[in-house]
Amino acid sequence: MHSCEATRLVLAIDSAIKQFWPTCRSAQSDFQASTFGSDIPLIDSDKVTGHTQGEPIGLVIIEVSQERLLSMEIIIQENYTAISQQAAALIADAVRSRPTTVLGLATGSTPLGLYQELIRLHQEDGLDFSQVTTFNLDEYVGLAADHPQSYHYFMHDNLFRHINVPAANIHIPDGTTGDARAFCESYEQLIASSGGIDLQVLGIGSDGHIAFNEPGSSLDSRTRVETLAKQTIEDNARFFASADAVPIHAITMGVGTILDARKIILLANGANKAPAVAAAAEGPVSSICTASALQNHPDTIFFLDPEAASQLQKTNG
Repeated sequence: MHSCEATRLVLAIDSAIKQFWPTCRSAQSDFQASTFGSDIPLIDSDKVTGHTQGEPIGLVIIEVSQERLLSMEIIIQENYTAISQQAAALIADAVRSRPTTVLGLATGSTPLGLYQELIRLHQEDGLDFSQVTTFNLDEYVGLAADHPQSYHYFMHDNLFRHINVPAANIHIPDGTTGDARAFCESYEQLIASSGGIDLQVLGIGSDGHIAFNEPGSSLDSRTRVETLAKQTIEDNARFFASADAVPIHAITMGVGTILDARKIILLANGANKAPAVAAAAEGPVSSICTASALQNHPDTIFFLDPEAASQLQKTNG
């Protein structure tokens, strides 16, 4: 859990105040910042370490919502296997307590360990998915369901064919739809008619994106077609013959769609994810890092290994 003993922080900053101030303002409604216009009060610079005597120092007062900081739980485990098992245990508890749970699922290498543990729990402990409904986050535009790199193929190969979730309860965006706009609207409607997503699983991109909500995506966006960023294409090229073979568009749940979930868990491992994790958990809420919107969700858990958590400044495990 993040902690914040003081909800009022007084920051003395120097001539960089004009660069700092827009960042304060970008943190949205639960950060309230106030200055004093052209009458910014000055304090004696010779009393502040590291400043040249006589230079003015601006004073900014920032109100920080303690409730928001406490809404995101950070769990750091010793390795990838441990975070996968703990996340799977949380999902298993949800399914056992509410057999009709609606799950939001992710693809990519990060949730593979989680899915392997859910398969084990089903096969060895009898975890029952027969009443569960699932919605996947995204799918590449142009890839048929039987394409080896489609997310339909991934999900069936790595989870669905090994557990007893009914085929009628599995929902994955259709990358070959002839009317993407209509499909995206119907996907939103289907989620709503299913009662909404109870528990959403997320990974995080190296640039801080969630699902395929690339940097710059609206934080209240809904399911839509998104153009993939160059970084995402490069990151996903390892799954294809080359970067040129990676589709450049995808259907993705929007950030707003994701935030509608009642509970969200995000898994991340490896040092390459550390900057994105830090930006998501401790940086300003910004469309540049769409995962930062999770700071505004009332019930989010990050499951991290030590490498992914290595750039966090305010954590306790």
